[in-house]
Amino acid sequence: MGIDNIIETDFSGCISVKKCGEVVFQKSYGYADLPNKIENDVCTKFATASAGKVFVAVGILQLVEQGKLHLDDTIGNILDFDLRNIDKDITVRQLLCHTSGIPDYFDESIMEEYDELWRDYPNYKIRTSTDLIPLFINKPMRYSAGEKFQYNNTGFVILGLIIEKVTGLLFDKYLLEHVFNPCSMLDTGYYELDRLPAKCANAYIYDEKRGEFYTNIYSVDVKGTGAGGAFTTVLDIERFWEYLLGGKLLSHNMVNQMLIPQSHTNSQYYGYGIWLDKTDDNTYIPYFQGCDPGVSFISSYDMKNNICITAVSNFGDNVWKIRKNISKFI
Repeated sequence: MGIDNIIETDFSGCISVKKCGEVVFQKSYGYADLPNKIENDVCTKFATASAGKVFVAVGILQLVEQGKLHLDDTIGNILDFDLRNIDKDITVRQLLCHTSGIPDYFDESIMEEYDELWRDYPNYKIRTSTDLIPLFINKPMRYSAGEKFQYNNTGFVILGLIIEKVTGLLFDKYLLEHVFNPCSMLDTGYYELDRLPAKCANAYIYDEKRGEFYTNIYSVDVKGTGAGGAFTTVLDIERFWEYLLGGKLLSHNMVNQMLIPQSHTNSQYYGYGIWLDKTDDNTYIPYFQGCDPGVSFISSYDMKNNICITAVSNFGDNVWKIRKNISKFI
């Protein structure tokens, strides 16, 4: 029995597994364009939802290492727009760790589906991080800054805006120049849904009433923001891990800080922009993940056993179960 046998037959997306730098398993499934039966392959660019937070975190930590920013700098001293009732003393560190308490434009404890956001505010208006400000600027703080960990999308929108303020570049332009290009991630970027480049997979949602699939173009931001939305390939993700863990994007010391718990609940651990899966021997496996209508993604790197697992689906399939089963198998 091989890995292929534990993947459900209707899975659509791509899976790649490497151990000690060698490919153990790599295969694509299903269609990037369903009506035209254009198949996915390992070079297909997939949307990754919140997985993009890790790229933003790297960008912020680069600026910290360059002395252009400090983890304890406050948003009130960095940003130049009216924060209304948002605590101006929220720090960069708290944003990175989801402990800021900043009002969340997509509160996952209240909303079940991301597409609920666009009932009153058309998604085609979201083409920069700034465009999301009206969705949270008049909301109250969720809790006092630093009080606890609670996953927060607005926090990373703000981090994207901080990159823009400090560098003078749009956050995605900065990431292209300082994260993606240095890693030779040539098939990774933030694209507008109505201007997608070649080799991008459409993401599909199933309509129970009509018994058919439809694309998610009206269900997510038309272009990704600091909160997520990058398109990438499984091959590019493996390059990202290689360069990150190899100290080529950040110093080894900063990478070590990024990959240890900076905040947590009873069962969840978080570093700087990245999740940490606690193992039985009290070490941590870093991973980043994302989920949007029609989109699911996870990539982990078990540093103890040198195993990288990446799974992405353009039909919103259960990539978490796939990653878990592959981890058990190998």
